[in-house]
Amino acid sequence: MKATHLKPKILCISFSDINADSRVLRQLAVLAEFGEVTTLSYGEKPAHATRHLPVDSALPSLPQTITGVLALALRRFKAVALSAPAVKAAEKLAAGEDYDLIVANEARALPLAHHLAGQMNGPVPVWGDMHEWAPEERAHVLSWRLLVKPFMTDVCREYLPRTHAVSAVNGSIARLYEDRFGLSVRVVRNAGGFRDLRPSEPVAGRIRLVHSGAAIPGRNLEGMITAVLQLDEKYTLDLYLVKARDGGKYWGELKKLSAGSSRIRFHDAVAPDELPRTLNQYDLGIFSLPPRTTNHRLMLPNKFFDFVQARLGLVFSPSPETSALIERYDLGVVTGDYSPESLAEAIRSLSASDVERFKNNADAAASALSSQEDEDVVRDIVRQLLLKTPV
Repeated sequence: MKATHLKPKILCISFSDINADSRVLRQLAVLAEFGEVTTLSYGEKPAHATRHLPVDSALPSLPQTITGVLALALRRFKAVALSAPAVKAAEKLAAGEDYDLIVANEARALPLAHHLAGQMNGPVPVWGDMHEWAPEERAHVLSWRLLVKPFMTDVCREYLPRTHAVSAVNGSIARLYEDRFGLSVRVVRNAGGFRDLRPSEPVAGRIRLVHSGAAIPGRNLEGMITAVLQLDEKYTLDLYLVKARDGGKYWGELKKLSAGSSRIRFHDAVAPDELPRTLNQYDLGIFSLPPRTTNHRLMLPNKFFDFVQARLGLVFSPSPETSALIERYDLGVVTGDYSPESLAEAIRSLSASDVERFKNNADAAASALSSQEDEDVVRDIVRQLLLKTPV
């Protein structure tokens, strides 16, 4: 018989360090409004979690043993759905508990979420927050494209039709899931909370550029650094970067590429909640990402919303989602292509008055581009799942 409890019990699974995952942190804040939340993830206990089940961060969440890789190569996907080291450890940690709702963040958590739901007393709904397009998360890497993409596609095909609610990061990616797997998908953007900030005062003769994100290959940091090196002395670039788990090798390569320029400065990452205030001292948030994968092509990243809350103008490479919002709110400019030269030219084309206008427009749009709308979608999903009504 299912244990009785006053508040709903919610299990939130994420094979990430939630404290560095702003999307899941926002999700948790809403989940905590409805009940007691147990997090099952890498890292330390995050805010809003009632209880935390820590998965050893050294354990991979995808099959990486010889046996696992062979099973992927042979397309024996059912054999590996629950066999990755982190997944096996998470299964043991979560065993023996009953929950009223299970949240699976990203496709790799879906098999475990459904497996755990099936072990409980009575039906338990599963919400799959897919974030981005799962089959092509890292499709620019050959091994992912050959081995993991078919596995992720199979996971989506097998588990999403059984998932009680599905969400994705923007309308373009939601439509991909709907078209490919016949689902109804809700949109929960990566927008952050509204920040009560004002555009920073300009500095005469200076345009202060900034970028925040992960210092990992494939994010085109090289292109952004190269672009700034093509600009004159009035342009500076500050980089707030989460370091890769490579002992600082890639970080060092980026510093070497900057050629010791005093105009390009490297900073350690700041906590997601502190980022907009830190970025507020700058003028333009820049990002250029060649569309090597579907997720790159359809990007609407955290940093877009962080830049808006920081009251910055934006210079972004072309993407249907970001370009539409930049145009709609007159937030900045879109580069002609994905080259460093095009990024440099777009930045160079802006006058001081253009930059001031974009910063003021970001201030005007900050409420509309905050997380309030997305939090309401999450509340609606959770409310309906706990009441066991159609989402």
